[in-house]
Amino acid sequence: MTTYIMLANWTDQGARHVNASPSRLDAAKKALKEMGGEFKAFFMTMGKYDMVIVCEAPDDAVQARFCLQLGMLGNVRTQTLKAFPEAAYREIIRSVS
Repeated sequence: MTTYIMLANWTDQGARHVNASPSRLDAAKKALKEMGGEFKAFFMTMGKYDMVIVCEAPDDAVQARFCLQLGMLGNVRTQTLKAFPEAAYREIIRSVS
């Protein structure tokens, strides 16, 4: 599984209906699970981003589909970072010439 960090902001629509946000989060977790992925951590944050999600998906295509499905609902906009765990980081750095 590949790890992704998603930085999310509510859209105007999402902010207007913020009380429904917990049920939307539950639906998002279920949708990713049905695609073979999983939420590992969720944080509501203060600052530039409203939410930070750490999740895993089988591959980039699954994560891209998940992000597109979220965007189509119109409640959040996301930026997704592909994350490399420490062991992969060390291997990548070791192979830099």
